[in-house]
Amino acid sequence: MQPTAPGGKLIPVLPNRNRKGPTKFDSPHIAIWRSLSELSSEAYNQPVGDHGLIACLHCDLLQRLPDLAPGASARCPRCNKELWRRREDSLNRTLALTLAAAVLYVVANSVPMLGLTIVGRDASTTVIGGAKHLWDNDQQIVAILVLFTAVIAPALQIGLMLAIVLAGRRERPPRWVGALLRHHPTTRIWSMIEVMMVGVLVALVKIADYATVIPGVALFVLWVLVFLLAAMQAAFDSREVWEKIQWADEAQRPAAGDGMAKEPA
Repeated sequence: MQPTAPGGKLIPVLPNRNRKGPTKFDSPHIAIWRSLSELSSEAYNQPVGDHGLIACLHCDLLQRLPDLAPGASARCPRCNKELWRRREDSLNRTLALTLAAAVLYVVANSVPMLGLTIVGRDASTTVIGGAKHLWDNDQQIVAILVLFTAVIAPALQIGLMLAIVLAGRRERPPRWVGALLRHHPTTRIWSMIEVMMVGVLVALVKIADYATVIPGVALFVLWVLVFLLAAMQAAFDSREVWEKIQWADEAQRPAAGDGMAKEPA
């Protein structure tokens, strides 16, 4: 019933746009608009209860992951690219490989990599020492690239992975682990120990006729480290950590279902 003033005049009632849901004073188009607004606010920017849904990184096809046995993988039916591979005991294996890589990294940068004997004079150098010699010989850009790609980037790659795995073993990893997961692929891209090793082999072939080359312990350790870093990346499953990590809005976690903290279906 519409209210009236003391003189008997009808008082127009305007729709309250702050009120949820259509009211009896709404016109048909206002009621429809209000319903659509509430529907859109509930549909967007909300977690999905089905934690098995995944979008293909290559063709954006939204699909549901099947149950996978350890070591099995799921492929996109449209582009045939691998969606996800379930790795067995991912965190423990990655932790073991990361610790081994950290030990080899320290050894590789502590002992000589190459030794040369020319006319009875002996000289040896480490990876960091080689970058220093390049700097002293007015090759500053090359020295910075060698230092960053062969020393700094591998250290960041190993250090970030160690922090991610150790935090990922907790029941609810803190939010900063998500930042490490986002930046870790960049360190992997810039870690180019294998490129440096190929350059060293080319240089050894060229100077073999003029000097006696003595391979150091670090040369062999670096080759082992190259394969160990590749195995570390192959064993790691970032999806397992993302499913347990703390949310920016923890209040939204129950809406995504209890399965977010469990193995993906």
